[in-house]
Amino acid sequence: MSYLLRVYLQDRPGSLGLLAVQLGSVGADILSLEVVERGAGYAVDDLVVDVAPGGLPDSLITAAEKVEGVRVDSIRPYSGVLDTHRELELIDQVATAGDKLQVLVDNTPRVLRVSWATVITSGGSGVLQLFASSGAPETQLAEVDWLPLTRPVQLDSDGDWVPQTWKDMDTRLAAAPLGHGDKAILLGRIGGPDFRPSEVARLGYLAGIVSTVLRTSL
Repeated sequence: MSYLLRVYLQDRPGSLGLLAVQLGSVGADILSLEVVERGAGYAVDDLVVDVAPGGLPDSLITAAEKVEGVRVDSIRPYSGVLDTHRELELIDQVATAGDKLQVLVDNTPRVLRVSWATVITSGGSGVLQLFASSGAPETQLAEVDWLPLTRPVQLDSDGDWVPQTWKDMDTRLAAAPLGHGDKAILLGRIGGPDFRPSEVARLGYLAGIVSTVLRTSL
């Protein structure tokens, strides 16, 4: 069983080594590591760890937090494909696809490690969901108060526009404009964690490049 472990740790020499030792003490192997965000004296890292059959996720949290300065932000099962150039590969897939926006939403959950992705727009009849990934909520949006968008944002998950079923599943939300902002890619991460500023920025870069691809392909 693999888990995606997001940890907040002091950015000092040896901290990752100590964390690896502690995780190894409970039978966990680190399969990949990605720096999500780095600031003054701290780092936020995503670790994909493999746990032996019968291993409990709680043991990973306990082991990790034995290291001074380490706090586990979230842990969730992970079944994604491990790769190191996810955004570049996705942009290439979108550029060569016929149904570009469907390819975008199908692959964005893997690339940005979220639960689902949709492309929406607003019109006279309300909110239209143009494309959706597998796992996207069946409950449709009735209205949004943040379109059109001019920049990528983390959205208020408790806003009046958020369906109650999304709130019940503790879904964290982020969006970025596509094209001139009349369309947006909307991401949902069930159960958290919150989107870090660096993740919102990555979403914005991805959406911006895809918007350019869409314009040049017309």
